[in-house]
Amino acid sequence: MKVVLTQDVKSLGKKGEMVNVADGHARNFLFPRKLAVEANAQALSELKNRENAAAHKLKVETDAAKEAAAKLEGQTVRLIAKAGSQGRLFGSVTAKEVAEALHKELGVQADRRKITIEDIKNYGAYEAEIKLYTGISAKFFVLVMGE
Repeated sequence: MKVVLTQDVKSLGKKGEMVNVADGHARNFLFPRKLAVEANAQALSELKNRENAAAHKLKVETDAAKEAAAKLEGQTVRLIAKAGSQGRLFGSVTAKEVAEALHKELGVQADRRKITIEDIKNYGAYEAEIKLYTGISAKFFVLVMGE
């Protein structure tokens, strides 16, 4: 009997998969525990709709990431920081500050955990990289200036 799993079942498969199981296993174990539904026309169309929605969501997210990468590539973000003698900063410039500057200057929402920068403890220009999506990243520059 073909069934569509409504939850992950350890020995059969993941949620949303269509699997072939014995009739007794389906009637006595899977159906009473609401782990699966019979693979009729309605269940198959719902499965197809979920797959199409997931594919559409993936396409929209990758398009948005590519657009943001094109916007960021080669840009320079300016940060103002206080420093002591010889241009040495009090503390350091963090990825959180860079993410806030990206949002303020370029309008790009960025997660601070996705930004890779070297340790910034002096004034100057530094190269940074942001991972926007799987396989999509952009390199930009961070310019740290005094007040």
